[in-house]
Amino acid sequence: MNIFSIESSCDETAVAVVRDGRVMLSDCISSQVDIHKIYGGVVPEIASRKHIEAIYPLADQALATAGVTRADIDAVAVTYAPGLIGAVLVGVNFAKAAAFALGKPLIPVHHIRGHIAANYLSHPELEPPFLCLVVSGGHTMLVDVADYTKMTILGGTRDDAAGECFDKIARVLGMPYPGGAALDRMSQGGDPTKYPLPRAKVDGNPLDLSFSGLKTAAINLIHNANQKDEPVDIPSLCAAVSEAVSSALVSRTELALRQTGRKTLAVAGGVAANSRIRAQVTELAQRMGVRLCLPELRYCGDNAAMIGAQGYYEFLAGNVADMTLNAYATKSLVGESL
Repeated sequence: MNIFSIESSCDETAVAVVRDGRVMLSDCISSQVDIHKIYGGVVPEIASRKHIEAIYPLADQALATAGVTRADIDAVAVTYAPGLIGAVLVGVNFAKAAAFALGKPLIPVHHIRGHIAANYLSHPELEPPFLCLVVSGGHTMLVDVADYTKMTILGGTRDDAAGECFDKIARVLGMPYPGGAALDRMSQGGDPTKYPLPRAKVDGNPLDLSFSGLKTAAINLIHNANQKDEPVDIPSLCAAVSEAVSSALVSRTELALRQTGRKTLAVAGGVAANSRIRAQVTELAQRMGVRLCLPELRYCGDNAAMIGAQGYYEFLAGNVADMTLNAYATKSLVGESL
């Protein structure tokens, strides 16, 4: 089954063709990084307009790269939530038009479910149940994946996401956008113990996280040093921030594995590309004797292949929309269930 899939939730326009939820035939992405870097972050209005410009030629490119025609497409999948509403609407409306023109089913896919499904592309043998640590610029959560479309959020951030924490600290340090990747590179060789930084614990759920205090502490440290005209060991500060985030994620992940008894751990999302997090979850998996599935770096960030992978399983579960689909209009995957 060939799924034609579309992702436009933030600043990457992406179109892909995925076969049977496991094989990526094409994954074409138009990045807006160079446009938004001058603003230090994504400007929603600009992102939406650039999606409109990119999506039509990108769709033709995805079909050509996959070596298929419109007649070979069996269904159309699209990210419907969450994301920048204007950006999401571009993808949703294009998908509705494509499905209507082709006479094919329209499949709404939650963005976070898509990130989790990226592991099916990197690890075709992976099957639920498993525990997934989702870490991205906008989301941080531990998800119990009982089945392909049955997921439960066990814990998550109460405030900033891990990626947001990285990005905002990097911005104060004057690093280029996207800041999280730059901070990760800068942390190499730094001393993670040089700057003591807080590790928050959240009342009510031991699996929940909080990164706003860490972000504030790091930014205050930078500002205080600047006001006193004191130097900041930037590699060591970046290493300390990375260690604080990673240790919080790994400790919650270990607890979740013990509570659920899952024998497979997956990681998903843009921050899954962080070198320290990848290293420490690898060590955790080895120590606990569980299987670890890390997505290839190309599937960590926003892409349409992951949407096509999850779209296949949504289709099998009967989660198909009609042409009245609007962004955020279908069942939202927030709260206790995903």
